[in-house]
Amino acid sequence: MKILGLISICITGWLLLSAVSDFPEWGDPHSPANSYQVSQHYITKTFAETSVPNMVTAVLADYRGYDTMFETVVIFTAGIAIIGILRRYDSSSNTINKPESFTEKPKEDLIIRTNCRLLIPIIQIFALYVIAHGHLSPGGGFQGGVIFGASFILLSLAHDLKTVQKKLPEGRILTLAGTGILIYAGFGFATIVLGNNFLDYSILSKIMLGTPIEARSHSMLGVEIGVAFTVAAIMFSIYSNLVSGGKMKEGL
Repeated sequence: MKILGLISICITGWLLLSAVSDFPEWGDPHSPANSYQVSQHYITKTFAETSVPNMVTAVLADYRGYDTMFETVVIFTAGIAIIGILRRYDSSSNTINKPESFTEKPKEDLIIRTNCRLLIPIIQIFALYVIAHGHLSPGGGFQGGVIFGASFILLSLAHDLKTVQKKLPEGRILTLAGTGILIYAGFGFATIVLGNNFLDYSILSKIMLGTPIEARSHSMLGVEIGVAFTVAAIMFSIYSNLVSGGKMKEGL
């Protein structure tokens, strides 16, 4: 099996390297990316069409809304796949086995825990800021979700996994991950119900009581919140399964 794996890697590597010669030269003004008017349209028309100063967010959440939605689905699917591989239950009672190596109570460290009490609220507030201002300045749901998920990881490192699970149990984590996708898709289905194309946010001005451009801006904030839910939940779920050997008990 190792030989077959090595052969597969060599073949795949050769195919990827052979395609490098087909790439355009760096900065080539005649490359396909510069030959078409799509990028120029984004640069010159984004603010007028979406009322969003952050062009990156406008491209990701509006012009390429389908792509970003399914990127979120990919993150959710990857998390579910990792849970499916690592998660371990007691087959006799359908309960979680508690690993012997994690039975001892972690040693308390007053300095670490005190610093975490000070830092974690600040980290979470900053994560919410990044999410809320993603359509106005650098940030968004992916970045804010990672920061928010990291705050729970820091809490589990300072205390233990069980402490975080009291506030964020496994079932709630998966619920938040699925809710994020439903929020994103919900905006798309709402546009269909109102008679427009999927994720064509301008029609939502009928229920948001604003102009179509304002509706596109506010809708992007909504989908970014959905993305943040999924990213934060899946990030912490992956960490929990890895550090506890899939048993979701003490961990590190």
